[in-house]
Amino acid sequence: MSNLEKYIHEDDGVIKLAVVHHQFESIHPFYDGNGRTGRILNVLLLVLYKDLNLPILYLSRYITQHKGEYYRLLQSVRDHGEWETWILFMLRCIESTARETEGQIRKIIDLMQRYKERMREILKRGYSHELLNNLFSYPYTKIEYVMAATGTSRPTAGGYLNTLAEAQLLQKVRKGRSNYYLNVPLIQLLTHSHELLDDKEEIAHVVTVLEKHEHDM
Repeated sequence: MSNLEKYIHEDDGVIKLAVVHHQFESIHPFYDGNGRTGRILNVLLLVLYKDLNLPILYLSRYITQHKGEYYRLLQSVRDHGEWETWILFMLRCIESTARETEGQIRKIIDLMQRYKERMREILKRGYSHELLNNLFSYPYTKIEYVMAATGTSRPTAGGYLNTLAEAQLLQKVRKGRSNYYLNVPLIQLLTHSHELLDDKEEIAHVVTVLEKHEHDM
């Protein structure tokens, strides 16, 4: 691991990332979680090597979709030194994920523009960029979050959210003592799903997952 750490900081580039990932998975330094840690390391290296400004490429999705090829090529390097096919696989992974992510970002921007137009129509003077940004900074929001983002009172923030829920721009969900307002189209884009959230158990599960993710961040 000491040798790998030095190698990581000697140079940069996506080809080097492929080498580092293979070596990390081969060393297998932890009892559990080496795969997840290695995939996170990929994105952090792209930032370290200045190929990304932010760690926004979810390379795990491509690797999971091509799991058989991924493990086969990992082993081919160990058994036969076939680095070229392994490096080409990782380059395809980065390229495919980058193209998909760019498409997702464009869809989110389009969705945000549609929300902006509808919110201006519905809320009139109550519309603000801060409120719009709050609805797209995370897949759900709460009254407290809107209060902090917009500097408004609790009744005003609650009024905005309930109005948007009545207009079906948000889905209001009661969980415990709190009301959650889900941006369902944003959730669909992020999860690559076209299904509506209309089952109470499914909605409760989504809220629980989002809460846990937010707490872990």
